[in-house]
Amino acid sequence: MKKIETAVILVGGSGLRMRPFTEDMPKCMIPLQGKPLIHWIISWLKGFGFKHIVMGVAYRKEVVINYLRENSQGLKIDFSEHTVEGETGEGFRLAISRFVKDEDFLAMNGDEITSLNLERLEEIHLKNRPAATISVAPMRSPFGILEIEGDDIIGFKEKALVENTLVSIGVYIFNRKILDYIPDTGSIERVVFPILAKKRLLKACRLRPEELWLTINSVKDLSVAEKEFATIRRPQE
Repeated sequence: MKKIETAVILVGGSGLRMRPFTEDMPKCMIPLQGKPLIHWIISWLKGFGFKHIVMGVAYRKEVVINYLRENSQGLKIDFSEHTVEGETGEGFRLAISRFVKDEDFLAMNGDEITSLNLERLEEIHLKNRPAATISVAPMRSPFGILEIEGDDIIGFKEKALVENTLVSIGVYIFNRKILDYIPDTGSIERVVFPILAKKRLLKACRLRPEELWLTINSVKDLSVAEKEFATIRRPQE
């Protein structure tokens, strides 16, 4: 039986790099394949048996709240308000302390589209019981990678995967003990994770080659997501 059924999703950022789309809405409400990005995230979680979603909202929060009250996809959704300035530290800390009773739960940023198998992520986390398990993938270079022999350029790879360099994809499973480390404000990625790493309280779940991932951080990313959507989303969606 599935043990993790609650997810905390932060959608509070102002999305400056997505202007003009985000002038009147948060990034998670930008249309992708005709529906808001948050629709696809919740649909993905529902497909893995999640029943409770906590949305950390800040920038243009009323747009998200109004939409999800009418489009919950049958899931229980709570809304936790935080400030844009408080960053992910404040967002996660308040959302967890207000609405999450579970010992272990999924946590993620609200701008990720992935085909990651959450059952495998859960299995790795519950086997090791760290403060957090982070989903990681090879970095895709935003620059062309050159292959050089002497002074000759013999090859050129656009958006190549840098296999020996792993990055977080912004999808985690947390244990409640992470609350002991989350600051009142600041970035959980810059402040909390380095501390947990030194204490050996972090585990990694590496995406398999067939598991894809995109972060929607720019207008260019949105264009790529529109083209690659069919290869990332689960078939039933």
